[in-house]
Amino acid sequence: MYTETEKIFAYISLFMLLFTTSPEWLYSIRKSKKLEKSFSHKSMVIAFACTTALMITRWIDSKHLPLSNLYESLIFISWSSSLIYLIFALKDRDGWSSTVTASGATLIHGFATSGLPGEMERQTRLIPALQSHWLAMHVSMMSLSYATLLRGSLLAVSLSIIYSSYKKERSVLAFNCNTTNLISTWRIAQTFTKPIGTKNGAVKESFFHLFLNLGKYRLVNRLDQWIYQIISLGFSLLTIGILSGAVWANEAWGSYWSWDPKETWALVTRLIYATYIHARMTNGWRGQITAAIASMGFFLVWIRFLGVNLLGIGLHNYGWLV
Repeated sequence: MYTETEKIFAYISLFMLLFTTSPEWLYSIRKSKKLEKSFSHKSMVIAFACTTALMITRWIDSKHLPLSNLYESLIFISWSSSLIYLIFALKDRDGWSSTVTASGATLIHGFATSGLPGEMERQTRLIPALQSHWLAMHVSMMSLSYATLLRGSLLAVSLSIIYSSYKKERSVLAFNCNTTNLISTWRIAQTFTKPIGTKNGAVKESFFHLFLNLGKYRLVNRLDQWIYQIISLGFSLLTIGILSGAVWANEAWGSYWSWDPKETWALVTRLIYATYIHARMTNGWRGQITAAIASMGFFLVWIRFLGVNLLGIGLHNYGWLV
């Protein structure tokens, strides 16, 4: 049963997420902290509260944790993304990470609320295999890992776009120098009252572009660090989710691993993110290559989460379970 109360909470959350995302994009472009940022934060708090109320209402009605079908899993991922936004928003000085997170939460919540058939939104009884304490552990860890990894991968996609957009200036972005030296160079450049051997202020103009490239360098460097930290967290959650799922599978089906399509794609997803982390930690790779590897994870997560569910194949097809 999908009650009117749940529907009200679901749509209020969706509208509040839209009210969060639009100002976030304005802030990323205009940097008007006092107006857009404050409004988006308040909207996200309301969206988070309404989504929490939706999940609690559904929990009370169904008498089990609302993580048993595709609709409930999408709502939980949206809730997790909102929580991540609220936790890390204060540390996001550029606003880009918050914008990506809010956009992801809005799209996921919108798909759950308006994109799924009505029968998928209805509460269903748990089959015996799902009536286990492992349900909360396994599905919550997997859903949290989805929310975290999707955020990291979306930032990686954004970073790849930035690299592609400024391909002509990659030499500046990749130049291994510290910020202090660049700022010092800029200050020295300001002492020139006339360009040397040029006309129309060519030297000043060149240093002006250098100053702009400094801003791009800071943004790229900060995004790269954010991606690494977020994916490392999501990778840990994914590992816990896979291990708890293996224990649960042994209890329910008598086997830790059965090469079910969902399990196989979980392994492939984990290997891709493990490759990214290994490249960052061991080889010290940064920039476009690691961003491309992390971007692949975005598509793998959705293949694993939606692809297997919508095809309805394997041991995880019942109840449209995660």
